[in-house]
Amino acid sequence: MRKRVQPAKLQKIGDILQKALKRHHIPLRLEDQRLQKIWLEVVGPKISAYTRPDAIKRDILFVKVANSVWMQQLHFLKQDILEKINREYKNNPIKNIFFSIDEMAASVMKKDNPPSPDRESSVLKSRDKKIIEKSVASVTDEELRDILRRVMTKEMTRRRLIESEVRHPSGSASR
Repeated sequence: MRKRVQPAKLQKIGDILQKALKRHHIPLRLEDQRLQKIWLEVVGPKISAYTRPDAIKRDILFVKVANSVWMQQLHFLKQDILEKINREYKNNPIKNIFFSIDEMAASVMKKDNPPSPDRESSVLKSRDKKIIEKSVASVTDEELRDILRRVMTKEMTRRRLIESEVRHPSGSASR
């Protein structure tokens, strides 16, 4: 009698993508993309330029803030933000918001305009570009490969900008 072969358990593409990016130390939480969009709609572009929702754990939204001034202001707006988020984010109502200062990301969040593609390529080292291309080379789907390339480029650019800001906090970094 033939041995029954169990069908392979299907995995979500988001889980596979997240594991692959995690191996390369690139954080990407696909489930939080909707939260990012809702956050932008709720607080607007001015506040979202200095903040970012980090995670939801046990009905608490954790938000990274660029500095203590913004954190103080957000405490005054907390109840209003909670109500607006819960109107949009209906599947799991949020009971509280916890703000924390993210020193490393503050230098990147402060910048009014995000890095342009030209600036991204000037910030990245040739080694970084090779790592990106080597990492995405095995992905056969062209669209997915392009998405991974953009995500990795943005993350490596962000890291390089933070590194240069840490090394040259006065803004005298040669870029």
